[in-house]
Amino acid sequence: MKYEKRPVGRYWRPRLAVTMGDPAGVGPEIIARALDDPSIDRHSRLLVVGDATVMEAAVRCVGSRLQVRRIQDLVGARFKRGKLNMVDLGNLPWSTFKTGQIDGRAGKAAYEYVHVAIDMALAGIVDGIVTGPIHKQAMQLAGFRYPGHTEILAERSGTKHFAMLFVAGSLNVILVTAHCSMREALDSINVEVVLEKIRLADQAMRAMGISKPRIAVAGINPHAGEGGRFGVEETTILEPAIGLAKAAGIEATGPYPPDTVFYRARRGEFDIVVSMYHDQGLIPVKLDGFAEGVNVTYGLPFVRTSPDHGTAFDIAWRGIADPGSMVSAIKLGIRLARVAHFDDLS
Repeated sequence: MKYEKRPVGRYWRPRLAVTMGDPAGVGPEIIARALDDPSIDRHSRLLVVGDATVMEAAVRCVGSRLQVRRIQDLVGARFKRGKLNMVDLGNLPWSTFKTGQIDGRAGKAAYEYVHVAIDMALAGIVDGIVTGPIHKQAMQLAGFRYPGHTEILAERSGTKHFAMLFVAGSLNVILVTAHCSMREALDSINVEVVLEKIRLADQAMRAMGISKPRIAVAGINPHAGEGGRFGVEETTILEPAIGLAKAAGIEATGPYPPDTVFYRARRGEFDIVVSMYHDQGLIPVKLDGFAEGVNVTYGLPFVRTSPDHGTAFDIAWRGIADPGSMVSAIKLGIRLARVAHFDDLS
């Protein structure tokens, strides 16, 4: 496909590419149901990247009245409201395909959807992307060894400084380490890495409209080390990073005991928590807002959001998957794209 950068204007609805995710999972049906939301259609122009035959089946599965409309000219295309506008890669043998199962063909297709969406964002065809859930094992069967979306996005866009940010319920959480073992996580936490994530947390909250973000840094050890009794990382790594952030004008505090900091953030004491490792941050996020949680890859040269759940093979293609997280991901994508768009205009 040949892409050309489109002109910008002050009154405009953001274009977002929505990748279909693993075709065997719930991605297609939650997209079909999400696009039935009139507020989404009113405030954005969505372009689904995937397989049109699969999306037509998903529309029937959920009982939607949407019609799938294939788009060839991505630059000059006029988006039609009430339609499911999409780029059809036609890369899945749907007639011989079984849903709700791990399949390397589905992993390959899902990977290709993401690549096309990234290229569209880098070319300025879309203002951001929303990614449907993928299955890591299915991708591995297709020969792709990425831990998840985040690493694909960063590599394809050439991004070195990025972070996984989660928005769910009353919590905002950013991760210092993500898809790695606990041993690898502990070994990779240092002053520079923590400071980088504090800075990204500050930038992300400002992008969401908070002019002076209150950033809480979670400890690594029980009771945040309790003065060195349960570990020294708080005094040797976290406190120096927080000090450097404060010197740069960032309102960062801590380190706080991990077992209470999320509760305090949920009560409104902090705007975002910097979490040290995956499950430390994701357990409270999914407990507080599983049905509406959104994953944001912050630091990319374009907006990227995603539902904070997986492919849910056990309920896939039964028409019962909750689209709440996908709806939230699209709405946050719209919000972030608008902020980025108008901030770029002088």
